[in-house]
Amino acid sequence: MENLFRLVDNTEDFFSSRRCIWVNGPVIVGAGPSGLATAACLREQGVPFVVLERQDCIASLWQKRTYDRLKLHLPKQFCQLPKLPFPQDFPEYPSKKQFIEYLESYANHFDINPHFNQSVQSARYDQTSGFWRVKTLSSAGRNEVEYICRWLVVATGENAECVVPEIDGLSGFQGEVIHACDYKSGERFRGKNVLVVGCGNSGMELALDLVNHQASPSMVVRSSVHVLPREVLGKSTFELAVTMLRWLPLWLVDKLMLLLAWLVLGNVEKYGLKRPSMGPLEMKNTKGKTPVLDIGTLDKIRSGEIKVVPGIERFNGGQVELVDGQKLDVDAVVLATGYRSNVPSWLQEGEFFSKNGYPKMPFPHGWKGNGGLYAVGFTKRGLSGASSDAVKISQDIGKVWKEETKQKKQRTTACHRRCISQF
Repeated sequence: MENLFRLVDNTEDFFSSRRCIWVNGPVIVGAGPSGLATAACLREQGVPFVVLERQDCIASLWQKRTYDRLKLHLPKQFCQLPKLPFPQDFPEYPSKKQFIEYLESYANHFDINPHFNQSVQSARYDQTSGFWRVKTLSSAGRNEVEYICRWLVVATGENAECVVPEIDGLSGFQGEVIHACDYKSGERFRGKNVLVVGCGNSGMELALDLVNHQASPSMVVRSSVHVLPREVLGKSTFELAVTMLRWLPLWLVDKLMLLLAWLVLGNVEKYGLKRPSMGPLEMKNTKGKTPVLDIGTLDKIRSGEIKVVPGIERFNGGQVELVDGQKLDVDAVVLATGYRSNVPSWLQEGEFFSKNGYPKMPFPHGWKGNGGLYAVGFTKRGLSGASSDAVKISQDIGKVWKEETKQKKQRTTACHRRCISQF
């Protein structure tokens, strides 16, 4: 492969199928949108790279762990990756299929060819050599590879692993239990009573999908939640907020957004959706909690087709007991309980990343660590945040790369001139 120099210990390779590879540039862990964006920006800088991906495709979260009806929740201009916009004929809110097509064309356009089925087992910085040592294991579990590089870009993101809560009696529940990552369509739940645990954007949309497939969902709303209309008078709520933030302070924009939400949606608290005391934008910036953008779920809640219920006390056989004493007969449970970072399980580093798998420094300073370590896609600001990280990282690495390349050329030229003069 271009810009790749293989160092192989023949004896070790013979017995264990283990290789050691020197990467003349950064190693990017993760071939999701964050990793692809970083790779594309590095390509533009002329910096070689290697992308490692544990699955057999790019954007595996989108391809394998999302439901069929999913669309981008924000307008496409806020979700496109650097250097290549969405096709003009795509709708304002591209579908799952369209977004995957865009990512595949993006990878092809920038000639990004990840090493698939390579699960990173560990990554550590070697103080003696000044290089990162990234060990991977193939999906078949046979081939071990150690990549040696100067720069390591962590692009595994905020959604690497499913969060499955511990709920009393859930392990003995007699019906079907799945996480939202395994949910594709409500068709398999037609005519069933389904408990949706979680009321974020995924939980709300899955409840709506279940109703549309003639299931009877009950949605657990344990804590407060901001519900905003996706659009106001045909204008994206998110775009409206971004526009107002150019001229107004955040606290005032929050108040205006809540006023618009009340005018469009009415009082949602009477349906069991209590609003937090903190405004939606302030909560997003400080806690990373995204407001729910309503795409029709609220109408189904008003009509009673989706029931809103409080927290769970325990499961008992085929029933669930709620904290208010209600008991519901349930055929299936869908856990829309989110995802988490898996960085602590493989990155042997404690200065830049915290134990929860996120950079310790808050946005916008959480993209660069020490020793050539970078993070992309951990801003809790979606695809636009990942794109911003990718541009900064590529420029930072590109600056060093170009300077060293320039010095190398100067040394080569000087050597060449000396040889000519001696001749």
